[in-house]
Amino acid sequence: MFPILEILPIIIINLISLIIHPIFWLVVILVAMQYRRMSQIRQQFFGVKDGRWWPETLQATGYGFVGGLIGSVIIVVIGLTLSGIGLIYIWPLAIALMFINPRFLCFAYAGGILALFSLLFGWPPLNVAQILALVAILHLVESVLIYYSGHLGAVPAYIKVKSGKIVGGFILQRFWPIPLAILVVMPPEEVPAPQVMSMPDWWPLLPPALDIPPELLVFALIPIVAGLGYGDMVLTREPQQKASLSATYLAMYSIILLVLALLAEYSFLIALLAALFSFLGHEAIIYIARQTEFAARPVYIPPAQGMKVLDVLPNTPAWKIGIRSGDIILAIDDLALDNKVAFKQILSYPATVEILFTSGVAQKQKRERVEVNPKEPFGVLPVPEGNEETYVEISTSGFMKRQLEKFLK
Repeated sequence: MFPILEILPIIIINLISLIIHPIFWLVVILVAMQYRRMSQIRQQFFGVKDGRWWPETLQATGYGFVGGLIGSVIIVVIGLTLSGIGLIYIWPLAIALMFINPRFLCFAYAGGILALFSLLFGWPPLNVAQILALVAILHLVESVLIYYSGHLGAVPAYIKVKSGKIVGGFILQRFWPIPLAILVVMPPEEVPAPQVMSMPDWWPLLPPALDIPPELLVFALIPIVAGLGYGDMVLTREPQQKASLSATYLAMYSIILLVLALLAEYSFLIALLAALFSFLGHEAIIYIARQTEFAARPVYIPPAQGMKVLDVLPNTPAWKIGIRSGDIILAIDDLALDNKVAFKQILSYPATVEILFTSGVAQKQKRERVEVNPKEPFGVLPVPEGNEETYVEISTSGFMKRQLEKFLK
């Protein structure tokens, strides 16, 4: 049995050593820039700065450390090493594919395509099993992070769909700096004593072409830094439900790909299937997720009576009296509420008002009294009613695709 408890302290030491490295904090700064951008989008709709991007960055860093620990354990258990992965080929291809479509900036596409070329044409020289196993492990870690934190910091937005209609929804954007401990093959004299590892006989992904007798192979763990990101939008369910569904699809994809990668060492046909599944399977889960999302009816649209709430800013009067996303404000001081224009007019004068609203899944009616100050935000973002000038238009085309479309027109 693999002595994982003996290796775990070495993995943790490697991850901690990476956390204090400047490169790791450079990645953290890049992640912080993304959260700051999302905070600016949130500010456009609420009209007030929430200052949540630094706490969100630190939170994501904590989740990233846990995800890196999980990924490092899986890497060590299956014997994945840096040799033969071919990162020098993957990154340029991934960046080139990004210009076609932003979502192609993913190892699932670049790794799968390179593995396919390596199998069919013998170039580039790659260990197909290792590169596909790396893709699977990174996506498995991502699925765990999405499940537990993919819904956090969801940004409310008015979204223009393909039909031209503007509906309410949420933009899910999460980024995590990931410290990883990766196995490398090194000469015995260069390996730090606390990190020396013997080679278990059953490790399936060790490079078979090394001109070194197996009994003389020595392994060490070295820390590297990676970054994972998740982007999605939700129109037909709550953000947490959407994140859980996305995580489930991604975990299923990752497990299937990892099994195929482990078996790829023993069969050319399985290796070919694994290479194809790397990018085709990834496209399949995106297609299924989109169909699931757009087949259902949007939930953040005006109700038959009252004004529906898209989102609520924390620590505001609306938040303190219990109004949450999806609630419907029916009346203020027994005056029926028809639209958000009337809502803004009523709250434009300082007063203590009584608000009648339905709350929760059961839409239970509640009455709460609250003090209104026009100089401070009440904290409610209503769902769009069709005449909004500020909205988000979803575009997935990359630079090259946009230029081609212009040329064809």
